[in-house]
Amino acid sequence: MTLLIILLAVLALIVLISWGKVNTFVAFLLVTIPVGFALGLPPTQVLSAVQKGLGDTLGSVALVVVLGAMLGKLVADSGAAQQIASTMIGAFGTKNIQWTLMATGFVVGIPLFYNVGFLLMLPLIFSVVRQYGLPAVYVGLPMLASLSVLHGFLPPHPAPTALVVQFHADMGLTFLYGLLVAVPAIVIAGPLYTRTLKGIVSRPLASFVAELRPAGELPGRANSFLSSLLPVLVLAVVLGLQAVLPARGPLAPTLAFLAEPGVVMLLSVVVATFSLGTAQGKSRGDVMETYAAAVRDVAPILLIIGGAGALKEVLLASGASGQIAAGLSGTGLPPLVLGWAIAGIIRVCLGSATVAGLTAAGIMLPTLAHSPADPNLMVLAIGAGSLLFSHVNDGGFWLFKEYFNLSIKDTFRSWSMMETIVSVVGLAGVLLLDWALPLLRHA
Repeated sequence: MTLLIILLAVLALIVLISWGKVNTFVAFLLVTIPVGFALGLPPTQVLSAVQKGLGDTLGSVALVVVLGAMLGKLVADSGAAQQIASTMIGAFGTKNIQWTLMATGFVVGIPLFYNVGFLLMLPLIFSVVRQYGLPAVYVGLPMLASLSVLHGFLPPHPAPTALVVQFHADMGLTFLYGLLVAVPAIVIAGPLYTRTLKGIVSRPLASFVAELRPAGELPGRANSFLSSLLPVLVLAVVLGLQAVLPARGPLAPTLAFLAEPGVVMLLSVVVATFSLGTAQGKSRGDVMETYAAAVRDVAPILLIIGGAGALKEVLLASGASGQIAAGLSGTGLPPLVLGWAIAGIIRVCLGSATVAGLTAAGIMLPTLAHSPADPNLMVLAIGAGSLLFSHVNDGGFWLFKEYFNLSIKDTFRSWSMMETIVSVVGLAGVLLLDWALPLLRHA
């Protein structure tokens, strides 16, 4: 019954938004409240769950999304994105642009959280699209596949790190195995799959598509790269220091503060205000107007993400994840496949990769204690499952849809299918490693 209610909720959202042309945030509220009643929550608890879901979701992403939008718009308007795109195309050529952006996303995605990396890379993607007349989804999706896979598979991202701790896995081995699984998943879901998506028409959010400038008016190459990628550099330095310094040393609190995505983005915006703003001849008023325009553009997106968070919280409050997981735990599937399946179904039903991964971990922990399954591979199997089929109850789905300005149908065809391919190929890679590792140990 729970699965049926969730399915009807998803269908209702699609009908309201696509056919009824209802504002997406309003559609979420119109669906979320009846779903709470249908799942047995009393009226006061439904409203509390909606408010908590909105508050928790916006509290976790609003700072990063707003500051990321500010930095992204300044990078676009200043010509820095155009300079970076021209440099990369000059070095690698337009024929290799997908692979170039995919590799860039891979490097950026190791230290950065997904939302930060997404917003940081958008101006670069859209500058390439504008300068060279390439399809936006075809160009951008391989880079986003890199960011998504690393977010789901590899430490130091929150969910994989938490799973490593819960399963008493080895952080280094998990990272190494994760790289072996991640690379083929990204290649298949990125450059290979997106060859089928060239026909998708995308008109990216205008805020990040700046007018092309003469080469003489662009910021310098070093300034463009350093200002745009400063969040990556800051986080890489901070994570490196955390790895070599004592965990409880005198610098630990300061490093933990500096590792917060919101702090990193704020520092980057402050630096870019000078390096890409006033140092390029802009007045402070002009730079602030750029930031104000960015906030106006992302406000509707924040509401949509908050609406998805409200629906997720109502499903959590009703105990839906526990019911689904309990129904799957007695299937007799091999442990690695079972962990993937539990995480995947919870992800599809609730929309949150983190919730799916942590819920699946709690269920699989007792099973793993009586199983020969490698805990490092269990982390990766659950991580792969937690990325399965992102759709209308996931904030990432709406972030991609709204910025790339796609229909729901085309977002399913591009974003949702990319995430599904990543998940399935990830499981295949984990099972291949599970078969190969004992042979290598005895070779």
